[in-house]
Amino acid sequence: MTIVVDNFVDVLMAGADGVGRYLATDFGDRDQLVAEHGFSALITVEWHDGRSSVLYDGGLTPAALGRNLDVLQVPVRDLRALVVSHGHADHHGGLEALFQRHGRRRLPLVIHPEAWRERKIIFPTGTELRLPPPSRSDLEAEGVEVIEESGQTLLLDSTVLVSGQVERTTAFEQGFPIHHAHSKAGWEPDPMIWDDQNLIVNVEGKGLVVVSGCSHAGAVNVLRNAQRLTGEKRIAGFIGGLHLTGGLFEPIIEPTVDAFAAAGIHRLLPAHCTGWKAVHKLARALPDAFVQPAVGTVVTF
Repeated sequence: MTIVVDNFVDVLMAGADGVGRYLATDFGDRDQLVAEHGFSALITVEWHDGRSSVLYDGGLTPAALGRNLDVLQVPVRDLRALVVSHGHADHHGGLEALFQRHGRRRLPLVIHPEAWRERKIIFPTGTELRLPPPSRSDLEAEGVEVIEESGQTLLLDSTVLVSGQVERTTAFEQGFPIHHAHSKAGWEPDPMIWDDQNLIVNVEGKGLVVVSGCSHAGAVNVLRNAQRLTGEKRIAGFIGGLHLTGGLFEPIIEPTVDAFAAAGIHRLLPAHCTGWKAVHKLARALPDAFVQPAVGTVVTF
């Protein structure tokens, strides 16, 4: 798995067992990766006689996704599928750059039906942050085969599971209270963000690798839902956002860290919207599992 877009970049970090880093050959513009408030990951699966890749999310801007795809030399024409974790722009806004490089080929894209809704965040100050959804017509104009699904989907010869809508069972995970969505009746509270979905790969002999864009469903819910869907309790890896940044989520950092520590995760890369406080608490609680994610990080299971 390669992190293509994330909030953090560091070309001098050391790798670890099963963790590779991108090393620029010089500090010229051509070789530099860029960070932004967004997420995108390339998941490549190998099995007995096959090898295929799926791109999960597309970052916020075409400039960042395009630059990083080029610098990392991602073979975009070999992609077999796309998955959008949810409808927020920092997870689909950069896809135009992919289509420019991929060409007009029938590339399937899995997306939840709720992802098309217009959304916004209304901060306590009254400031609003609009979160434009993807455009179905624009995607289809690019030759994308839209697969609208709220349930589970299997990709890459049934080696990758798209979770679909995540079951919400954790009492302290109650969504995003200042999040709103537009409906025929106007703007309404939308704290649960039902379109949130993740990718799950069951690695033979090791357990589950879970990749999550923002975990708006709740990071603990995401883990437990993956275990429930597969019947596998071992967690080989968790990569992606836990959405614990900001004052609203500080009260649930500790119980989330406790639950992750109890899960026995082998590799933990808390990225994107996890937040500074949560990242440092996770690093202290899971020192052997924690790996600082960055654009260009490659994790092999």
